[in-house]
Amino acid sequence: MRVVVGISGGVDSSVAAYLLKQQGHDVIGLFMVNWEEQDGSCTAETDFEDVKRVCNKIGIPYFSVNYSKQYYDRVFKHFLEEYKKGRTPNPDVLCNREIKFGPFLEKAKALGADMIATGHYAKKIEKDGKFYLCKAHDLNKDQSYFLNQLSQYQLASVLFPLADIDKPEVRKIAAELGLSTAEKKDSTGICFIGERNFKNFLKSYLPAQPGDIVDLEGNKVGKHDGLMYYTLGQRRGLNIGGKKGGNGERWFVVKKDLQKNQLVVSQGEEEELFSNGLLASEFNWIPQPPAEQTFDCYAKFRYRQPDQKVKVTQLDASHIKVDFYQKQRAITPGQYVVLYDENGICYGGGVIDEAY
Repeated sequence: MRVVVGISGGVDSSVAAYLLKQQGHDVIGLFMVNWEEQDGSCTAETDFEDVKRVCNKIGIPYFSVNYSKQYYDRVFKHFLEEYKKGRTPNPDVLCNREIKFGPFLEKAKALGADMIATGHYAKKIEKDGKFYLCKAHDLNKDQSYFLNQLSQYQLASVLFPLADIDKPEVRKIAAELGLSTAEKKDSTGICFIGERNFKNFLKSYLPAQPGDIVDLEGNKVGKHDGLMYYTLGQRRGLNIGGKKGGNGERWFVVKKDLQKNQLVVSQGEEEELFSNGLLASEFNWIPQPPAEQTFDCYAKFRYRQPDQKVKVTQLDASHIKVDFYQKQRAITPGQYVVLYDENGICYGGGVIDEAY
């Protein structure tokens, strides 16, 4: 079988490619350039050097494709729009749906691929002609959260070679093979921002509108640089720590008032940050919605969070209401809520619109 692997220059995709070759597949490495920057902040060039070394070592051909225009149009523009609305987007989820399983998949098919593969820690199950997304064996590295928007066509076309392997084993395989990526640090954060200061990056695309920081009673306690730079629950970087009349405890962001251009903060007690439920839209069901309109399951509201038990009500085909059994802190509009059953099978995910 011909498999085109999305190879990034990291250890996970390197080992994924090697494992597929060992299984006897005709493997091709495809490296994606999704961002072009004049100041060289994106690591594409050094990553591609690693791709060359890895592919030559394991003996597979490799190509590079440039999707920076598609990325800008389909992911980055949405990223900026969400920040303008005072929300906090997750471009990695969109990148998977719109790029890695979009033009990349079509390019792979053009190269004669039967399947594509990625270095994601996730698992796919086929049952009765339908495809289900599941958590990986290594729950500490599981990335099914980021794949919550995949369609049946996209899931049908992908292999996850790392589904049943944990990360230390992946590094061990890479080290034994002498791959240049064996000790390479995992990439974190968003590709197009890289190691740069996030505030400076955003400032170059969106004009900042400074305004007042106010407490819950509306008293001015400081100045903010622009609402887009802050997230709910944030404690650092507020620069109001030594304010007179406070109770000495740390301040944190409670909400953003776009109408008044005010950042609302509280001190000490965090009750204001906790909510009982949320509303979400653009829900992508994998493979289809459950038969029951209301059902219990587990949810993540951010990637690194333990599963939380919730009650879900389907409002229509793409909107859901989620009630929490335990109050949740800092539910953030623009992020994704992703649902799972007790066995780690993913029901899909949607964009959080509001908490209540």
